[in-house]
Amino acid sequence: MKGAQLSLLTDVVRRTRGGTRPNAGRKSGPRRRVMHRGRPEHCSRHPVHVTLRAARGLPSFRSEVLAKVLESAVRATRRDDFRIVEYSIQEDHVHTIVEASSKQALERGMRSFTVRASKRLKKALGVKRCRIWGDRYHRRDLTSPRQVRNALVYVIANFKKHQRLANGAPRIDLYSSAQWFTGWIQHRTPPSEGSPVMPSRTWLGSTGWKKHGLIHPGEAPSAPVRPPGRDIPVPPR
Repeated sequence: MKGAQLSLLTDVVRRTRGGTRPNAGRKSGPRRRVMHRGRPEHCSRHPVHVTLRAARGLPSFRSEVLAKVLESAVRATRRDDFRIVEYSIQEDHVHTIVEASSKQALERGMRSFTVRASKRLKKALGVKRCRIWGDRYHRRDLTSPRQVRNALVYVIANFKKHQRLANGAPRIDLYSSAQWFTGWIQHRTPPSEGSPVMPSRTWLGSTGWKKHGLIHPGEAPSAPVRPPGRDIPVPPR
């Protein structure tokens, strides 16, 4: 089954390459791009919600093959000054919550993850040249316990914004770190395989957010509030 699925994914990508195609090129429309300007400074005490958008034309990241590849890239991205503490994989974007010791460490860590993920996805798709990411990553620093809790729900339950869940459907996203999340209000036994993410080392990420209550598996995310006066594109939801 996996072999057939991988062959199908490869065929989809190969059909998008080779010569000029009708309607090729950057598309116009309502999708806003992350502005190419200097990134703000980063405080090591603040977790960061980072969103990565896939390039147009790629197969769904929520296929079994590509989701496993992205999970492996998360597992392999482990640095002393940077860590991925939560993630979720959607059809055309990836949400993460990360922590870093400085702005430079944040940029290096995200570069490490995006390059590693790109190489592994291209290998899985059987192509040498293929654009994986459609834009710069979107970054939102989380500076309060409430913001961190909202971001946790937004990330690990993000599939509820995109999938039509029938009665009896699992409330825990199998294409995310939700399976290993330790902040559920109900005790859950994690998979035997170790967690792909690293534990939070910040007060906000490990303890502070819990002052607003542990998370129920039935919770669904709402759109994050944009800080007033800041021209920051809204990430894909």
